Amino acid sequence: MIIAVDGPTASGKGTIAKALAAHFGLPHLDTGLLYRAVGRQVELNGGDPDKAEDALAACDFADALLDDETLRSEAVGGFASRVSVHPAVRRALFDRQRAFALQPGGAVLDGRDIGTVIAPEAQVKLFVTASTAERARRRWLEMKGRGLDTALAAIEQDIAARDERDMNRVDAPLIAANGALLFDTTTLGRNEAIAAAIEIVHRTLDRP
Repeated sequence: MIIAVDGPTASGKGTIAKALAAHFGLPHLDTGLLYRAVGRQVELNGGDPDKAEDALAACDFADALLDDETLRSEAVGGFASRVSVHPAVRRALFDRQRAFALQPGGAVLDGRDIGTVIAPEAQVKLFVTASTAERARRRWLEMKGRGLDTALAAIEQDIAARDERDMNRVDAPLIAANGALLFDTTTLGRNEAIAAAIEIVHRTLDRP
């Protein structure tokens, strides 16, 4: 069984995907982390994330980079959004994601193009979203909890800019896949969102 969880940044898709993986006993891949690693590698290389050649060279990052806490920073998140617009980067990371999705027993993957590109045959497709203001508030609270002082308005502006890039890129734009179930978490707390997502998946799998 493959479960595809797509959606914009800070919508709750990562939290939901991890919970679904634990509930159904499936391995989980945060595909956005791969793009964050590429963005971080560009930074380490002293390159420009807006240049396709610099971004492609950074795809050859060491696996150990995936454990770097720096990948969770807002700055690296911005780099990830910028390198992801390059078709060559998406092609370079496609096989890695595809192999994970097709492993025996299935998997849960979250990202922005799982249901549309990586695993269009997924038995369950969720498109998780929330208002821009709520997503900015969540990210602000997360950063505050890590001791990072960032203005809420700046975070909201950055999220809006990422949405614009992700939804309007030529290759694999951020859109709900055919057959995807739209799940708005704006008014839901963490536990409520997880419980609702699990119920949605169960209902979907129970359909004839």
